[in-house]
Amino acid sequence: MREARQRLEGRRRAILDVVRHLAFLQYDLTRAVAPSQHVVLWSRLGASYDPADLQTLLDSQELVELHMVIRPADDIALFTAEMAAWPTPGTWEQRIADWATANADCRRDILDLLRSDGPLPTTELPDTCTVPWQSSGWTHDKNVQKMLSALVASGEVAIARREGAMPWWDLAERVYPAVDPVPLADAARERNRRRLVALGIARAKTVQTPVEPNDVGPVGVEARVEGVRGTWRVDLAQLERLDEPFEGRAALLSPLDRLVFDRKRLAEIFEYDYALEMYKPAAQRIWGYWALPVLYGDRLIGKVDAIAERAEGELIVHAIHEDYPWTGPVRA
Repeated sequence: MREARQRLEGRRRAILDVVRHLAFLQYDLTRAVAPSQHVVLWSRLGASYDPADLQTLLDSQELVELHMVIRPADDIALFTAEMAAWPTPGTWEQRIADWATANADCRRDILDLLRSDGPLPTTELPDTCTVPWQSSGWTHDKNVQKMLSALVASGEVAIARREGAMPWWDLAERVYPAVDPVPLADAARERNRRRLVALGIARAKTVQTPVEPNDVGPVGVEARVEGVRGTWRVDLAQLERLDEPFEGRAALLSPLDRLVFDRKRLAEIFEYDYALEMYKPAAQRIWGYWALPVLYGDRLIGKVDAIAERAEGELIVHAIHEDYPWTGPVRA
C-alpha cells in the first residue's frame, strides 16, 4: 500500500503525476550522488527520467518552488491564506516581521527593483537595511536573504527560477498562478489529507521536522499497527485496495525521500534503522556520508554508500550494507 501510493510500484509514470501524488519534491543542493529532487524522480521513473524535463516544468511554471519545496503551481492556493495571515502572532515569525518593518525602506527598494527589472538574482538586490539581522546561526547579518524570506512568507516575492544554486527572484504575482485562495483551516486540512494520501499511513501528531510536517492531523481513519504503540491515521481509499496485487521492484532512494524522511515512522512501520550521516565526523559514520536506502519489493533491505565523481563520469560505490544476508536474486 505505502510503496504503491509513493509511486514505487512497477508501473512508471510522468513527472507531474509523480509530484502531484507525492504532493511535493523537497529541493536540496547536496550533490553527493545527485540532488535529492532528481533522485526521488529517478527512483520512480527509472532510466526514462531526464533532469531537463523537471527544469522545463519549472521554467514553464507548471511547478513552482516555495520554501525549498517544489509543488504543482495550482497548489499555491493552499498557501495564499497563510501568506495573507503572516506572521502568526506570538511565534518566531513575529520577530522577523518586526525586523522587516524596521527596515521598510529596504523592503520597498527590493520590491521596486523587482517590479522594474525582475527577475533578478539575490546578488543584484540592494541591502539598504538600517537594522542588521541578528542571529546566532548562519543567517547572521545576511540582511537581503532574511528580507527575501519575509517577502516570500508574506506572498510578495517568489523564486522565478534558479541558475545553478542561485535563485532568481520576481514579484509573486508574476510567478504564481492567479488562483482563488483556500481558507486557512480548509487549506491546512487539505494539505494534511494530501500528505496522508502520499504516505498511506502516518501519525496524527509527531515530532516536527524542517521543510514539511510528518504528521497528518485528524484526516483519514484511525488504525492500530500490531506490535507498535499508539494510534495511526490511514488513507481509507488505500485500505480498500489492500487485497489488490502489488508489483514491487528494486529502487535506491534519496535520504530525503518522504518514504524514509520520518525516521521514527521508518523504524516502527518498516523496522528499518537509518540516519543521514553527512553532518557526522567521518569516523562516526555507520553507513556513509549520503547513503541511499535500498527498497526491494515492499521491504527496505540495506544502504548503498556512493558518491558521484562528475569530472570522471563515474559513480563510486564505497560500500553496500545488507541489513540481512541477501539472496542471489535480491543481489542481482
